[in-house]
Amino acid sequence: MPEPAADRAARLLQWYDRHRRVLPWRALPGEDADPYRVWLSEIMLQQTTVKAVGPYFTKFLARWPDVAALGAASLDDVLRMWAGLGYYSRARNLHACAVTVTREHGGMFPDTEGDLRALPGIGPYTAAAIAAIAFDRRTMPVDGNIERVVSRLFAVEEQLPQSKPAIQSLAATLLGPARAGDSAQALMDLGATICTPKKPACVLCPLNDNCAALGRGDQETFPRKAPKKTGALRRGAAFVVTRGNELLVRTREAKGLLGGMTEVPTSDWLAGQEDAAARKQAPSVDSGVRWHRKLGVVTHVFTHFPLELVVYTARVPPRTRAPAGMRWVKVATLDDEALPNVMRKVVAHGLGEK
Repeated sequence: MPEPAADRAARLLQWYDRHRRVLPWRALPGEDADPYRVWLSEIMLQQTTVKAVGPYFTKFLARWPDVAALGAASLDDVLRMWAGLGYYSRARNLHACAVTVTREHGGMFPDTEGDLRALPGIGPYTAAAIAAIAFDRRTMPVDGNIERVVSRLFAVEEQLPQSKPAIQSLAATLLGPARAGDSAQALMDLGATICTPKKPACVLCPLNDNCAALGRGDQETFPRKAPKKTGALRRGAAFVVTRGNELLVRTREAKGLLGGMTEVPTSDWLAGQEDAAARKQAPSVDSGVRWHRKLGVVTHVFTHFPLELVVYTARVPPRTRAPAGMRWVKVATLDDEALPNVMRKVVAHGLGEK
């Protein structure tokens, strides 16, 4: 006989009260949640793991302890602090949202899903998460962990993403009459620690008595997903030019992939591009420059395509001017630049570091 939804919601909260994770952005029992911390963590956690986000969250909070401080920062500073966390449009939206909250809302986050969704970078999931966790609005945000728990609990056969509306409705049945934020975080924790993608610890799950997938013995096959499509391999060249202890870099256009980030000059990234064609796109730094191709390639995988870059290096005389749109930076201060991971790989390869 199916368990009443209210009983299941209550058991979930009882489990959470005993086993909740301690996270730097999560309020302790009895404390009020800080909307700034909740928002900052939710933006950082998009398409990224808790383990990866922890150090970034801590350094952001130390540098900018509230939304007004973050809104007053320059976008370049925010991008520098974000470098390495990936998906850089999130950093641009983070800054734009902080500016908006500071200027238009007096430094206070709106407390409803509708008003939150009007802010830059906040979509349906993030709005629901902030509304529930920071303001205890009775709504259920559905992240990847919750999708997995719910799809197993109810054996949702439809594939993602088509099944998202059904999973959203079913997840809402796990809300108790109060403590909406805790209900959401309980499901998140359950998915992260018990109902894991592989080898879930079903015997420890507080909801195992009524888990449809567990009853059938095929819980690891949920959620159902369509075969993943991978974009075509793109190829290009990167040019590591040094002038003494300085490196030639430029800033990418504000919009698009890696927008606003720092990079060494590169060719276009194209499917099927030949090395000779990429090499012709080298920057015009000095008439007598001699390019040396490094052995091997730098590989990187973006969301929609994998990338291979051959790396060419060159040394130029001390007084060489940077081409238009480029600049020289000291190699020793590269950590202060907003270099994405792919460029850190290129620089390390080009400068001969392991």
